[in-house]
Amino acid sequence: MFSLVIGIIGVFCLAGFLIGRQRLIHQTAAAGARSHSLPNYYGLYVALWTGVPSVILVLAWLAAQGGAVDRLLLASLADSAVEGKGPAELSLLLTEIRSVASGRIFGQPSQAVIDAASRLNLWQALAGWGMVAAGSALALLGLFFTRRKVAPEFRARQGVERMFSALMIVSALAAILTTFGILLSLLFEAFRFFDRVPVGEFLFGLNWEPQIPLREDQVAGQGAFGAVPVFTGTLLVAFIAMSVAMPVGLFAAIYTSEYADRRVRAVVKPIMEVLAGIPTIVYGFFAVLVVAPALREFGRSVGLDVAPNSALAAGAVMGVMILPFISSITDDALSAVPNAMREGSYGLGATKAETIVNVLLPAALPGIVGGVLLAVSRAIGETMIVVMAAGLIARMTANPLESVTTVTVQIVTLLIGDTEFDNPKTLAAFALGLVLFLATLAMNITALKIVQKYREKYE
Repeated sequence: MFSLVIGIIGVFCLAGFLIGRQRLIHQTAAAGARSHSLPNYYGLYVALWTGVPSVILVLAWLAAQGGAVDRLLLASLADSAVEGKGPAELSLLLTEIRSVASGRIFGQPSQAVIDAASRLNLWQALAGWGMVAAGSALALLGLFFTRRKVAPEFRARQGVERMFSALMIVSALAAILTTFGILLSLLFEAFRFFDRVPVGEFLFGLNWEPQIPLREDQVAGQGAFGAVPVFTGTLLVAFIAMSVAMPVGLFAAIYTSEYADRRVRAVVKPIMEVLAGIPTIVYGFFAVLVVAPALREFGRSVGLDVAPNSALAAGAVMGVMILPFISSITDDALSAVPNAMREGSYGLGATKAETIVNVLLPAALPGIVGGVLLAVSRAIGETMIVVMAAGLIARMTANPLESVTTVTVQIVTLLIGDTEFDNPKTLAAFALGLVLFLATLAMNITALKIVQKYREKYE
């Protein structure tokens, strides 16, 4: 139904654009007067007021439809079916009804569930057609009323600009509110975790074994939530990745910006940027099937014991993955340095290498720091490569030849499978996410200070 109503609204918008434009053309031709705005602005004004309110109504309808249908469904059930059940049990009952309604039947559902599934299909169909009718009616009303405002003296361009300004403000507010919502949910769940596990134990404990019973019929240990091994593993893998990406990316950017011929640059730079578009799971397969076995064979040949899943394999492949972030942004920053600075350095007798080291790199430092920051954030937040190549066991080590785990790997591990968000094991994922967020925020603030300092110096 959503596709249908959006298609209908789109047809009304196109009709509104054509009607508004042609109405303005006919009016100016009949009156022999000039219009305030171009004809396309009048058509666009009618189209916007035809489509935007209708789309907002459809989205609000979709947001409210699920909850309203669920409440009606629960109210229609017999008292014996819902009596004494908590929110979790009612949610499971609704899930079963929705599964039966969609045709995914497992086992033999009760007759009450089958009848409720039939009612659910009926009510969803009625709600869908109601949404189509309401959206279409509002679009038609918008088309009818806004076309009457089309006149040569009407300031259509200002109206369109106000509409676009309002849309951009709403989009910005939606992004901000979404970010705040994510942060608040993260804080809420993390505080629930810290009610069960002391903050000091989490931040400074040296043992990470979050294996506790999730259900009453399970047997497991009491769990240990000292996250220092997880943090050290994350920093070790990120350090290896940056040790690979920073020198290679920086030197590649210097070459493409200052030494390479234009034809060479036109080929080399796009090829390097393709690395950023490769899916991370492909890098993970490459690390597991190629890099890790090669490291083990090399280690065996020189008498070193290399783990099957090592931090070195994961970090090296991750360094290749984040290489374009540093090389491309550094190249753009170096290219943006005014030629007058290069020529002034050459005029004082400096060589090309001295100009790069003493003039270009300091002048481009804000851009370079931005690229490095982006690469570090990507390295710390990467999941698939370390899941496949680094390991799952938290180990307190600085040896890159051993297996380690990272914050993102543990978040994935803790939230997979039979989970309930009412025990320290699953809530620990939110505590790890909060620490990761704060670490990234600290890096952003530090980089911003560095950028401001050197911009003030070189601008």
